Amino acid sequence: MAKQLPQIMNIFFFLLLLGAFGEARDPFACDPKDAATANLPFCKVSMPISDRVKDLLGRLTLQEKVRLLVNNAAAVPRLGIKGYEWWSEALHGVSNVGPGTKFGGAFPGATSFPQVITTAASFNATLWEEIGRVVSDEARAMYNGGAAGLTYWSPNVNIFRDPRWGRGQETPGEDPVVAGTYAASYVKGLQGTDGDRLKVAACCKHFTAYDLDNWNGVDRFHFDAKVSKQDIEDTFNVPFRMCVTDGNVASVMCSYNEVNGIPTCADPNLLKNTIRGQWKLNGYIVSDCDSVGVFYNTQHYTSTPEEAAADAIKAGLDLDCGPFLAQHSEDAVNRGLLNENDVNNALGNTLRVQIRLGMFDGEPSSQPFGNLGPNDVCTPAHQQLALEAARQGLVLLKNRGPSLPLSHLRHRTVAVIGPNSNATVTMIGNYAGVACGYTSPLQGITNYARTIHQMGCADVACKDDNLFSGAIDAARQADATVLVMGLDQSIEAEFLDRTGLLLPGRQQDLISKVTAASRGPVILVLMSGGPIDVSFAQNDPRIGAIVWAGYPGQAGGAAIADVLYGTTNPEGKLPMTWYPQSYLSNLPMTDMAMRSSPNRNFPGRTYRFYKGPVLYPFGHGLSYTNFVHSIASAPTVVTLTVDGRHHSGNETISGKAIKVNHARCEKVSIGLQVDVKNAGSKDGTHTMLVFSRPPAGPWVPEKQLVAFSKVHVPAGGQQRVGINIHVCKFLSIVDRSGVRRIPIGVHDLHIGNVKHSVSLEAKVLGVIKT
Repeated sequence: MAKQLPQIMNIFFFLLLLGAFGEARDPFACDPKDAATANLPFCKVSMPISDRVKDLLGRLTLQEKVRLLVNNAAAVPRLGIKGYEWWSEALHGVSNVGPGTKFGGAFPGATSFPQVITTAASFNATLWEEIGRVVSDEARAMYNGGAAGLTYWSPNVNIFRDPRWGRGQETPGEDPVVAGTYAASYVKGLQGTDGDRLKVAACCKHFTAYDLDNWNGVDRFHFDAKVSKQDIEDTFNVPFRMCVTDGNVASVMCSYNEVNGIPTCADPNLLKNTIRGQWKLNGYIVSDCDSVGVFYNTQHYTSTPEEAAADAIKAGLDLDCGPFLAQHSEDAVNRGLLNENDVNNALGNTLRVQIRLGMFDGEPSSQPFGNLGPNDVCTPAHQQLALEAARQGLVLLKNRGPSLPLSHLRHRTVAVIGPNSNATVTMIGNYAGVACGYTSPLQGITNYARTIHQMGCADVACKDDNLFSGAIDAARQADATVLVMGLDQSIEAEFLDRTGLLLPGRQQDLISKVTAASRGPVILVLMSGGPIDVSFAQNDPRIGAIVWAGYPGQAGGAAIADVLYGTTNPEGKLPMTWYPQSYLSNLPMTDMAMRSSPNRNFPGRTYRFYKGPVLYPFGHGLSYTNFVHSIASAPTVVTLTVDGRHHSGNETISGKAIKVNHARCEKVSIGLQVDVKNAGSKDGTHTMLVFSRPPAGPWVPEKQLVAFSKVHVPAGGQQRVGINIHVCKFLSIVDRSGVRRIPIGVHDLHIGNVKHSVSLEAKVLGVIKT
């Protein structure tokens, strides 16, 4: 028996590992048990990454190389390298979209956070990074258990340009600075900040000017986005630049559409010159799935598939989501359209990322994060963070009276009505996985009061009034009525843009009839990714309050109930403008212009350029208390130093404006100290937004967000908040040629109702050369 003890202990230890990790993953490469490959130079952790990549490239044949240029990269058995699936997603939790992730067994689910548009409404960069950290913990755990990859094609940081876009829900909203800050924060959480060591590899997508899926007969595969140099630099590229330069993302994905006649995945100016050249991407560029095939087969950009493969690789594409490069790159080399060094450059970029992920370091269990397993997925702490994120993202749009919060004593019976009233899967939006569990709105409210539940409509399409009578009767019986209405993925989704902004079907009719019958306050809760024109509800005095929940994630129902009953003081702000339906008149989604043009009756897009009526402005969001701002200290004059070698009389836009690349920007910032007082009777967290209005001139935005911050202030208390505004980054504008400049003159800073003016002056140093 004593002789058998070591063997029994080994079996016991193996079973423990199996319980902790599911199916324990074998090494991807460089297995220390494989004597033939373990000592090859590319397996030596002590060697510089560039040397390891060079050694591996030198051992691969051309045929092997091209089969590594696609998402389902082939194995190289003779070198001990397994096949790898690059395509996994983690937009707001580990997703089951993409073949790289498999739920089941030891990993039945993962924490499903609110959809990105809802999380963006928190305006909390610390929260965004923390969510990324939790998602990457769960992703690494699933990788260790053989259930996922390490390369995640998230986040989506496209600008929510048009309110009809079906994928706007995936984005951080319409403001470039918010989207860029979100990108950098979430990526840091996913990847970690340990230099060349990656926890997982994130990817910012879809580059660039991609925000139309299928509208009025135009789809993303056939769309050529005509975009000015000004709008590319001022709006569409900003989040991607911040993702690369501030977030150090490991990947960028090019999009399906053409931009000014060139497919983005075949444009060297966008890929090689901008992403890798100007922004210094340390990572790889990947196509959206089958984009290379699309620009050959659908857009007919090249005459032969070999030319398409060559154009993509020479433009700077490193990896194809799809089979195209594996099928045609070798022939492109043989025909002289591409040389093997081009293939080496592309493959080298993906191999570097795999090495940074530890995939060539031998046993996964011996690496950093190698101890993560099933017990690190859906933990109580992770699920609590999902609840907290939902609470922070809910936006109180209206509160007449006030009608909210509801009272435990006066509102003991609540009618919960609407097609989203008992929603579960709807709450997690798209690009989601399998949630750990759900708390629906009905379940959340039931924790506070006795409920009477009626759907009112069979689904969000609400095609008839068959279920109206039950809903009306419920409202008559209850002390308060909560209508949970809105949209779902049948109305707005990938490849499904909306036709208008009104509630679908007969939802408005249901709301009005239930409201008329209700004997208590009526609260309207809206689930949606995009804005909805609910002007009728805003203007109806019988509807006491309106709450936008977005798609609030697995704990959304609990968060909604917490806000309705005042356990949570709402703090979210809208990350996009809510327009009236009339805004869409004569406004095709295919018109990419951002700025208004009275000459052609074009209203402009987003709060930065639109001047017309809105239902709720960008940044709108009420609280159960009242916050008052005052500026404790702020400069009135800031001097910008300009190198005299660049100074000339042409540095003007209706007055003097200095090119950013001619200014000495390193330490030029505006420091504000703002006192935030809670003048109400309830503790609350305030979301402070700082806007700038540049000096007047053509082509400048109406205003632009330059900073945001969160601060918790007890009732009756006051907190001082420091804000630092980098002048070159945030007070600059872009001229019609796409050149970023800093207007010299008076910039008005707006914080709530407080305005502070700062005069920017230019000081020229050195000898002026003409």
